[in-house]
Amino acid sequence: MYKTVYLKKGKEESLGRFHPWIFSGAIHHIEGRPEEGDVVRILSADGRFLAVGHVQIGSIAVRVLSFEDITIDRTFWLQRLRAAYDVRKSIFRQWTVDNEQKTNAFRLVHGEGDGLPGLVIDVYDRTAVMQAHSVGMHVSRHEIADALGEVLDGVIDNIYYKSETTLAYKASEDGGNGFLKGSLATASDIATENGLRFHVDWLGGQKTGFFVDQRENRALLERYSQGRKVLNMFCYTGGFSFYAMRGGAELVHSVDSSSRAIDITRANVELNFPGDTRHEAFAEDAFKYLDRMGDQYDLIILDPPAFAKHKDALRNALMGYRKLNAKAFEKIRPGGILFTFSCSQVVTKDNFRTAVFTAAAMSGRRVRILHQLTQPADHPVSIYHPEGEYLKGLVLYVE
Repeated sequence: MYKTVYLKKGKEESLGRFHPWIFSGAIHHIEGRPEEGDVVRILSADGRFLAVGHVQIGSIAVRVLSFEDITIDRTFWLQRLRAAYDVRKSIFRQWTVDNEQKTNAFRLVHGEGDGLPGLVIDVYDRTAVMQAHSVGMHVSRHEIADALGEVLDGVIDNIYYKSETTLAYKASEDGGNGFLKGSLATASDIATENGLRFHVDWLGGQKTGFFVDQRENRALLERYSQGRKVLNMFCYTGGFSFYAMRGGAELVHSVDSSSRAIDITRANVELNFPGDTRHEAFAEDAFKYLDRMGDQYDLIILDPPAFAKHKDALRNALMGYRKLNAKAFEKIRPGGILFTFSCSQVVTKDNFRTAVFTAAAMSGRRVRILHQLTQPADHPVSIYHPEGEYLKGLVLYVE
């Protein structure tokens, strides 16, 4: 029997709108002593059932799994994972040409967008990489992996769990990174996206090893690359770089502060364009590189890591975006194209646009918006959870 969370009077309104978070300030008291990560039932002040979810320490005290009074068991995980896979299968049709698969890297589970708050699962060829962002999902990882193996039977051979850097608390001694199904011996680290191949660093890389959320934006960049001199800042493992090369860029320079990322970037470029001398990569701080570089680039990509992971950091984050974009506006050649992004969830679209617009005004350049970008369909946003729309991007023409 699940322990019970009672809300304060009037604090159930957000649940009536199906928002999946309950903040600690909304809780009146908890009956029993649930462990962090346990499933609890949530009741209103007058005892009405509202939801079931994972309890945890922190500002977000409960992440809702269901607004029905159900048991969170194998049947639940199977149903949610099958529903998520059904959505992806409707997207997959565009990823084949003459029955030949041209993309085998995608997000299968996107947290709240798939009714599984705190869980991310990315698939790279025959390997699924699973990441928990809540203790509840960490505690349930073996049940989830078992259900995932059934839902994707014949699609994947390996499940790698990668949550060491996403959890402040480990629920058991066998926590941490490692294979829950398969092994490194059976897992290829090469996946395909829009016909381009790349190494996935799920063992030591950021997030699940690659940023599949930029797939459509990389394809758009390819269309703008012909004959241009391209700078890919915060390149990570070079996704935008090898798209720019296929698009016919005159030269491509990739910059990241991580030497490991730069090594993989070079390997990814070599995988797709062996011996191509158009590409160079530099392990260097982005702001230092921008300060010392000349005005040779007429296509610049700014895709930094999240500048703000919580609201307290918002002001400093917006200052960072202004500074970064101002430097790009200062250096980009006339007629240049700027792809600029924010992946910070607490930075809204309006916040980001204002920061970029301020940077443009500071530069005195004439700037036009060509495209407004977001995350792709395999990163769905629940209509009841607008916070899930985290990726913001602008494509700008700079006179």
